[in-house]
Amino acid sequence: MEPDVLGPPYERHTIDLGTDDEGPVVATLVRRMADRPTGRAVLYVHGFVDYFFQTHVADFFATRGWDFYALDLRKYGRSLLPHQTPNFCRDVGDYFPELDAATAIIRDRDGHSTVLGMAHSTGGLIMSLWADARRDSRPLDGLVLNSPFFDLNVPWVIRRPLAAVVARLGRRSPLRALPHGLNTVYGESLHADHHGEWSYDLSWKPLAGFPVRLGWLDAIRTAQLRLRAGLAIPVPVLVACSLRSFRGRRWQEAANVADAVLDVEHMVRWAPRLGRHVTVVRFDGGLHDLTLSGPAVREQVFAEVGRWAEGFLDTGPTAKEREPEPVGATG
Repeated sequence: MEPDVLGPPYERHTIDLGTDDEGPVVATLVRRMADRPTGRAVLYVHGFVDYFFQTHVADFFATRGWDFYALDLRKYGRSLLPHQTPNFCRDVGDYFPELDAATAIIRDRDGHSTVLGMAHSTGGLIMSLWADARRDSRPLDGLVLNSPFFDLNVPWVIRRPLAAVVARLGRRSPLRALPHGLNTVYGESLHADHHGEWSYDLSWKPLAGFPVRLGWLDAIRTAQLRLRAGLAIPVPVLVACSLRSFRGRRWQEAANVADAVLDVEHMVRWAPRLGRHVTVVRFDGGLHDLTLSGPAVREQVFAEVGRWAEGFLDTGPTAKEREPEPVGATG
């Protein structure tokens, strides 16, 4: 491990993934150790146009005895190299090697007996398919999906017939960019220079995102089709999302209390296809990344995640360590 850009107590490990058609490839595993470790760990995976900077999420778990690990996937954030196309992949299975490597580090090298997966947006789609593909080895004991990317947030005619046409084009010209990229509404809702409260590296997470490539869109559509056909994730899954979506192209106050990226009804509709043990919870006023919502909402999110983990992972209390009962106490 070496020092991370976030500074102490964060450290990072670079995972060498060999080469692809663009050259050398790496992923980056960031770690924040608990003051009083319990053998439990979280593996967090970010979304599209994203990287790990949400230190308050790590703090929540670390103060409760969970060591926290965050994976910047290949071509994202800390792992983005100068010769690479940002955030690009041809198949979501491309990310499975770094997920395998990260869980091997967490379990085998660092000795954790319980691992909770936590993933946001596109990371939620990727981690769901990986957990299904690795269901025999069970690298996770539970999975929390924060506004997962289960379907395209466009009208049906674009989401189904036209998306199929675009996907076929993507196989022929994978690096070709869509003429219209992402809008800046969500970024403006987050960043402290605009209407949000968060500061992060805009070179790794630009307000308008990176160009959306046809090959990436084909990879996402293929993964979503697989998920909607039904997975068999063998561990408990919590799907969390906002109560509503915001559909404007320009920032308004309503964007600060809704998901301004995806259609939350898609998340609720497709959640049962993940496996046999799925819980869905919705938060009034939640942003696309629920953990970046306003203080009251994210407090509710953390409380719900803590209760769910305590109830379904058999890991003991996830609230702050309780005071020991006095000798002789009964109850």
